[in-house]
Amino acid sequence: MTTVKQILDKKGHEYYTINPNDTVFKALESMAEKKIGCLMVIDDDGGLIGMFSERDYATKVALHGFTSKESLVKDIMTTELYTVKPDMTTFDCMAVMTDRHVRHLPVLDHNKIVGILSIGDIVNQIIYEQDIHIKDLEKYITSSGYGHQ
Repeated sequence: MTTVKQILDKKGHEYYTINPNDTVFKALESMAEKKIGCLMVIDDDGGLIGMFSERDYATKVALHGFTSKESLVKDIMTTELYTVKPDMTTFDCMAVMTDRHVRHLPVLDHNKIVGILSIGDIVNQIIYEQDIHIKDLEKYITSSGYGHQ
């Protein structure tokens, strides 16, 4: 079973952050430029204090009539955080995402940010793993060998 560390080693450990005192507009610009769905909100000491996502914008700014150029990230970010560790598995991540209704999981190693996983990262990995299992079973059934190359 694939671990978070293995996924990050393949996809990369890159992640993007924003300051809680920045405007929502700045956060949206950054997300659009980077083609990502969320930013980790980091305080002046480098600590993870929240997440800002497209969902936060849609439910806390746009629907309530606030403006993105005047609203601050700290006023609408999600502060109830769910994180994972590098030794957790794809199924552990999927369970957290499903149970907590989140689409992004910061990865912390000894309280240090080492990356972020999206629901797409997890789903793609599970699909890859299932494909390997199917191919192995097909080889076994047809007696053409066992184990993927």
